[in-house]
Amino acid sequence: MPNDTASQRGPAPVLFHRAWAIAVIACLTIVAAAAFAAMPGILIDPLHTEYQWSRGSIGIAASVNMIVYGLIAPFAAALMDRFGIRRVALVAMLVIVVGAGLTTVMTDVWQLTLYWGLLIGAGTGSLSMTFAATVAGNWFVERRGLVIGALTGSSAFGQLVFLPALAWIVDNQGWRPAIVTLALTAGTMMVLIALILRDHPADLGQRPYGATEFVERPKADQGAARRTLRVLHSSVRSRRFWLLAGAFAVCGATTNGIMWTHFVPAAQDQGMSVTVAASLVSMIGVFALVGTVLSGWLTDRFDPRLLLVGYYGGRALLLAALPALLGPDAGVVIVSWVVMFGLLDVATVPPTILLCRRAFGADGAIVFGWVNAVHQVGAGAMAVFGGFTRDVTGGYGPVWMLAAALCGVAAVAVFSFARADESAVDGPTARTTPSGEPEKV
Repeated sequence: MPNDTASQRGPAPVLFHRAWAIAVIACLTIVAAAAFAAMPGILIDPLHTEYQWSRGSIGIAASVNMIVYGLIAPFAAALMDRFGIRRVALVAMLVIVVGAGLTTVMTDVWQLTLYWGLLIGAGTGSLSMTFAATVAGNWFVERRGLVIGALTGSSAFGQLVFLPALAWIVDNQGWRPAIVTLALTAGTMMVLIALILRDHPADLGQRPYGATEFVERPKADQGAARRTLRVLHSSVRSRRFWLLAGAFAVCGATTNGIMWTHFVPAAQDQGMSVTVAASLVSMIGVFALVGTVLSGWLTDRFDPRLLLVGYYGGRALLLAALPALLGPDAGVVIVSWVVMFGLLDVATVPPTILLCRRAFGADGAIVFGWVNAVHQVGAGAMAVFGGFTRDVTGGYGPVWMLAAALCGVAAVAVFSFARADESAVDGPTARTTPSGEPEKV
């Protein structure tokens, strides 16, 4: 009796490729998850006022959130290979809803660290850039760089959509209704994920977008966690890994760590209202989306290493200038600064993902997950440093200067990667063997 499988029938003819619907749902999922990253900056003052918790201790909770976000990402990528994108996304959203609900009834700062730091960090980390890389890798052959740019840019766009409204709710209704709003949004996304998101084109008898041949769904990896750790063991012995990870840690420190966590309170210190300051951060999100999509387009056409040098160098100059520009009013100068910073904010992601793919082959998404984990460690360290610096010195001046210097170091590191590994980056793809050695495929 002949087997009647989707792969044997071949791809079904379609007028509209399902990959674009999947990309839209993935984008909305990332938007909903990313909205939680916008909250610490507008929670610091209300929590400090209500509970008398120090800004440093609140910063620790934000730091735990960022670090867990980063550490869970590579395991989430492997779990998506094992159990499928849709199942992992549903569980992640459920964890987010539970964490948000518990945060509204907390009474001690350790609970903020547990609920917001651990639970929401784990949920949002599972729906981060590795989620974007996995969706794009499964569903797209053509336009992959563009899709990665759009999906990673949607993280900043999530803050654009929610941050001004959340700031208004916090200002007028309190911080708890703002968190409930986010929890309801996450619950709504669970329904859309269940109805529309699918793991692989082969599940629907289709080819990936742009593929000339039908692609079988890869066999499930039975040892997801083991493979993730094996990839880490193999990649950390590569100088390329540490150059990319170190530079990406600086990216995290100068975006999530300082801009998303401390820009609003820093602007308030200068006399700016919380709603105006939050609107400026959301404007960064607008132009981050534009910049990331543009970066994805550029990554398909130009050397991604040289793009990174330009991005980090430009960010260094902007951060060094910020203390002289930040004041009580949102004038033309600070708005221009916001536009330029937004264009560079998440632009580092598409070239970094592509370099991971080129350097580490089939394990590239998981390697990028570990690189992203280091990104979040950098973000967490800067979130804590910023909070304690504000407590001790009464201002954020030293934080901006350190951030600018770190971006300069990152630009040099990426330039070193470009000069030292020119022949290695575009070699054959590879997957790690059980012994941890790269295996050519």
